[in-house]
Amino acid sequence: MSNPKVEVATLGGGCFWCTEAVLQEVRGVQKVVSGYTGGKAPGRPTYREVCSGLTGHAEVVQVSFDPDVLSYHDLLVIFMTTHDPTTLNRQGADVGTQYRSVIYYHNEEQKRVAEEVIEELKDSFDAPIVTEVSPLAPFYEAEEYHQNYYRNNPRQGYCSYVISPKINKLRKLHADKLGKA
Repeated sequence: MSNPKVEVATLGGGCFWCTEAVLQEVRGVQKVVSGYTGGKAPGRPTYREVCSGLTGHAEVVQVSFDPDVLSYHDLLVIFMTTHDPTTLNRQGADVGTQYRSVIYYHNEEQKRVAEEVIEELKDSFDAPIVTEVSPLAPFYEAEEYHQNYYRNNPRQGYCSYVISPKINKLRKLHADKLGKA
């Protein structure tokens, strides 16, 4: 039986492995699926095609969460403060439009809240926030080996040097939002 209280958010904060690993730690998050959206190329994109930068897709995660435990607003604050929303088409060494900071809204209320959170946080950064706010386009689940990447490969170099520091930042900034409900 499905939970009628589940809402879905679609977020891109650079490499989907990072965003997935961070959000899986948050209380109220029930599921995080890595995938692609926002592109113009026809058909289902592959990782290789998306990495070429030619499809226009972003690496994103779809987050299923319980709004009685975690509000969409709080989810977005966590998202915005655990990646760099001030760099255009880049997160660290990952460069290209597929790594853009983006909030894909599912309805007008999500759009309103996304714009509100960006406005609230704009003075928290040394540079302007460049996070895109766009309507959700078709979402394509990434290949199976991308799902739960950090959990399955915690000692892999990228995980140790790029993802672990983001999780540490999450734990420092949002300790009150972590763990199971």
